[in-house]
Amino acid sequence: MEHVDVLIIGAGLSGVGAAYHLQSAFPRRGYAILEARDAIGGTWDLFRYPGVRSDSDMHTLGYRFRPWTMAKAIADGPAILDYVRDTARKAGIDRRIRFGHRAVRAEWSSRHARWTVEVARGGETVLMTAHFLYLCTGYYHYDAGYRPDFPGIGRFIGSVVHPQHWPADLDYTGKRVVVIGSGATAVTLVPAMTDRAAHVTMLQRSPTYVAARPSEDPIANRLRRLLGNRGAYPLTRWKNVLFGTVFYELSRRRPHLVKGLLRKAATRQLPPGYDVDTHFAPRYQPWDQRLCLAPDGDLFSAIRAGRASVRTDEIAEFTETGVRLRSGAELDADIVVTATGLRLLALGGMRLSVDGRDVTLSETMAYKGMMLSGVPNFAFTIGYTNASWTLKADLVGEYVVRLLRYLDAHGYDQCVPHNDDPTVTETPLLDFQAGYILRAIDEFPRAGSRAPWRLGMSYAHDVVNLRYGRVNDGAMCFSRRSTAREAVPRPA
Repeated sequence: MEHVDVLIIGAGLSGVGAAYHLQSAFPRRGYAILEARDAIGGTWDLFRYPGVRSDSDMHTLGYRFRPWTMAKAIADGPAILDYVRDTARKAGIDRRIRFGHRAVRAEWSSRHARWTVEVARGGETVLMTAHFLYLCTGYYHYDAGYRPDFPGIGRFIGSVVHPQHWPADLDYTGKRVVVIGSGATAVTLVPAMTDRAAHVTMLQRSPTYVAARPSEDPIANRLRRLLGNRGAYPLTRWKNVLFGTVFYELSRRRPHLVKGLLRKAATRQLPPGYDVDTHFAPRYQPWDQRLCLAPDGDLFSAIRAGRASVRTDEIAEFTETGVRLRSGAELDADIVVTATGLRLLALGGMRLSVDGRDVTLSETMAYKGMMLSGVPNFAFTIGYTNASWTLKADLVGEYVVRLLRYLDAHGYDQCVPHNDDPTVTETPLLDFQAGYILRAIDEFPRAGSRAPWRLGMSYAHDVVNLRYGRVNDGAMCFSRRSTAREAVPRPA
């Protein structure tokens, strides 16, 4: 049975970043990465639909330790995948990845202060042990996306495609395409498919906030010419963090003001007389759901050119040749794309047990949004919903390094968060109104009403707390193997 000090699950954006932080801090510490698929990249290797891209800028979606140097700040999927894979190759991380290894179950033993992980590899099961388990699996199901049970969909004689599993041989040249959905995937797909499709219609039940943004960041590019990649990157990164934070806070404090600004911006981008209130004025407040970006206003340009259109209505049923709407109208289609969202999956579907007792995730509380109450030597990565995923992933990596250093410095074998404050009340882990979140949030760990049990959504606040805050904060308990099952003293 193979043993490593740290076992990382997932070789996507988060997993590669976690490995970089770990090996930079502990060059001699043994670690491995288990990846269920056959390639590095996670999300950016899985999604292959036309136009796939980031929905945030690469100066914040990129790693803190490796500058993004391309001119385009809103990058396409292949460029992001190259960035992740190149990072792994240059750091030697790719040599630590075990492809085709799916972690199925992990059992913690306080007696031995280690995890035993059951791993599916091909048609066999193997076991590995680790001192620390670090999950970088994201939060959605890689095997299948979410698709509602549309009435009559079996009658449709055209092609039905989900973006999560885009057929490599799908030819939409000259075809009428209906994209069902209004989130980031739909907003990306619609303008991207107008290059060859006869017409693309975005069919939405209700509107989403869409904001045009330049695909290139002129300030970032100018700073790069003046200061070089290393000098310009942190300045650009903090510029974009601060801009995003201010906009988010303004959205929460003055939603009607921001709603008005977004409506005016959309009106300027759309043809004269366009029904903005029906198609681009959501019923919810800004940042109740994630804001969608249209790089260089591509969605609005496609609408102005007549190559794309938006219909706001509900589906009554599918017909042989398209979709019949509640209003009685019909949309003819050769291809229907169900951009209807993700299926959430906590911890990549891995099951946990601690000292022989199965862990029920919904009965645990998330410590600092990255560890679980009552689960020792364990961390996971969930990024921000109001900013780039990697901002939080980098901070989690830095915190895990600090935690491991604290264990080493004090001779401890085990660290485990405990909530024994009866005044802390439970809240959903993600306070976000997107459908894919609401469908499955009850299956996830809970958050608490205040720190350190609240999942923070402020990068600046998390920098202070995760990078510089106390490790031994009273909620985190430490023990040595011989006393791992005894009461752990609190810090003085």
